[in-house]
Amino acid sequence: MGVDKLIENKVGEEALKKIKVTRTKKSRIGEIDFNNLIFGKQYADHMLVAEFDGKEWKNAEILPFGHLSVSPSNAAWHYGQAIFEGIKAYKDQEGNPMIFRPYDNYARFNSSAERMGMPEVPEWLFIGGMELLIDLDRDWVPTNDGCSLYLRPFMIAADEFIGVRPSDTYKFVIINSPSGPYFNKPIKLLVQDKYIRAFPGGVGAAKAAGNYGGAMYPTMQARKQGYDQILWVDGLEFKYLQECGTMNVFAIIGNTAITPDLNQGTILAGVTRAAVMSVLEDMGLTVEERPVSIEELVKAYEAGTLREVFGTGTAASVAYVQELDYKEHQIRLDPSKYEVGNELLERLDAIRTGKAEDTRHWNYKVGTYSK
Repeated sequence: MGVDKLIENKVGEEALKKIKVTRTKKSRIGEIDFNNLIFGKQYADHMLVAEFDGKEWKNAEILPFGHLSVSPSNAAWHYGQAIFEGIKAYKDQEGNPMIFRPYDNYARFNSSAERMGMPEVPEWLFIGGMELLIDLDRDWVPTNDGCSLYLRPFMIAADEFIGVRPSDTYKFVIINSPSGPYFNKPIKLLVQDKYIRAFPGGVGAAKAAGNYGGAMYPTMQARKQGYDQILWVDGLEFKYLQECGTMNVFAIIGNTAITPDLNQGTILAGVTRAAVMSVLEDMGLTVEERPVSIEELVKAYEAGTLREVFGTGTAASVAYVQELDYKEHQIRLDPSKYEVGNELLERLDAIRTGKAEDTRHWNYKVGTYSK
């Protein structure tokens, strides 16, 4: 959906009629060193909270950031009904906040909700509420290179009941975090050949909290060996690439960019992944979505045609891979020579910050409602 259409819809104005706004009495922004931001460590002044009572969303409010009161019998703790999204906001060259592709995240959020037996979140609450929140916290949007305001919308079950069934009630929250790069250097990947992230028919395509919880132990073991992340493979043949713990994966072989397809429902349909495919085509590369085996990467590396491997995600943006290990095979790459990755990142950053024309209308311009 293009920017003109978004403005025409006046989502923020609709949200303003339904969302109560309670401002903080004292901003914490003076406590933040914007020149030394760490990903996910600091949070902006406000958050959005709303409740689903079994029939409708109500009690939507933007209020000072703080703790939530949740019962020990909360169904989310016990049965894992919890989903989330990751979205980023930047400032354009005039200092106006822009959200990058929020409608793609909105669609994926509701797809995750359906898969997890949770209610759909309406547009006025997800998009409109996010716009109002960013408008209120617009001074928290960083402008340093590689930095952004990271937005975390999430929904959890809210029933105070420990019987095994879908919850009737839910809580929806959005928090904001001024953040620096997720990875500040090239990464090392271990191709996991024992543990599996997702199977066909499972919840691999949903951004469900349990997907990440199940990956913690194997990732801990990989980090003890000096790796940053795991590159998962399929659970049937243990040979086809899936995704990394926080990213989709791309390989540049010759003049072709290859990324695993989504047909099995085991890979998250990354919003950054979709943007990257479009930009790579603009750069003149052939882009292929298809099954990609680890053997194909090894053979391309041995033949000298594997030019680059990188991960893409909202948090990670474009993360260069310098090492990739699979059993006895070792792939060693030099990210300082990543011509495709460098140009890709420059083009994406230029679009997200308004330095380049947004021909695809990916940016949602935040209105002014808080003055």
